[in-house]
Amino acid sequence: MIAKDEISAEYQIIQEEICRGLEDLDGAAKFEEEIWERDGGGGRTRVIQNGQIFEKGGVNFSAVYGKLPGAVKKAFKVDTDEFFATGVSIVIHPNHPFVPIIHMNIRYFEMNEEIKWFGGGIDVTPHYIFEEDARFFHSRIKEICNRFSPSFYPEFKTWADNYFFIRHRNETRGIGGIFYDRLTPPKAGISWNEIFEFSKAVGRSFIPVYSELVNRNRNKEFTENEKQWQYQRRSRYAEFNLVYDAGTKFGLETNGRIESILMSLPPQANWVYNYQPLPDSEEEKTLGLLKKGIDWVE
Repeated sequence: MIAKDEISAEYQIIQEEICRGLEDLDGAAKFEEEIWERDGGGGRTRVIQNGQIFEKGGVNFSAVYGKLPGAVKKAFKVDTDEFFATGVSIVIHPNHPFVPIIHMNIRYFEMNEEIKWFGGGIDVTPHYIFEEDARFFHSRIKEICNRFSPSFYPEFKTWADNYFFIRHRNETRGIGGIFYDRLTPPKAGISWNEIFEFSKAVGRSFIPVYSELVNRNRNKEFTENEKQWQYQRRSRYAEFNLVYDAGTKFGLETNGRIESILMSLPPQANWVYNYQPLPDSEEEKTLGLLKKGIDWVE
């Protein structure tokens, strides 16, 4: 089994690679870095703002330890309370309504030699769903999953559909992707080393996949109405993260750093009362595709 310090070090390298790739992709903005510490570990928060294409985004690394609150112990169904957690978490909000929001997280959690696991995933939230982009994204993620197990993509894709679901709206947050948690050798059918390699492969998929999605759409013209729709869709993103997201809840309940936890929220979002899209509009088409179980890979 890999030592937790090695996992943490590899995740920091992936954070560096992604930040460099995003700066190159934007072409103007640079990341601001803040090193932070808490009573039990710390991290590096990196934020990019007001770029040519990225209005706000964060690529955060953390490695923290301490005691789990009672509510988290109960949710995890464990008796011990000492924990270590490390990972990289990313959310990017573009300024262009045809460029999608993207989220990625890779993480490792450990309580003792018997209780430890990997988790993570990557998913895309378009303001407008372009089916060819959705097929590209899911095809690439499936290829990565298949390197390690043919069961990963169908299982983790379904998990993402169910996890990234806004129950009070009865719609998915976006087109999904993959999501997995508490991944161990008995569950995955592969070794700890292979699970770690899978985690790194998911992390390193971010730049090539997102670069393609950005470059396909960044030069398209858009209207003010389409910009307002982007703000409307951002509100759904905010609702999910504040109401349902497990990472947000874990960070808040373990005395995490508030600025880093809430980095995922968009810089601006609108809540329009009882918004109804026009019949046969692109907005109505997008709402019709925010459903579980769509097979994007032909």
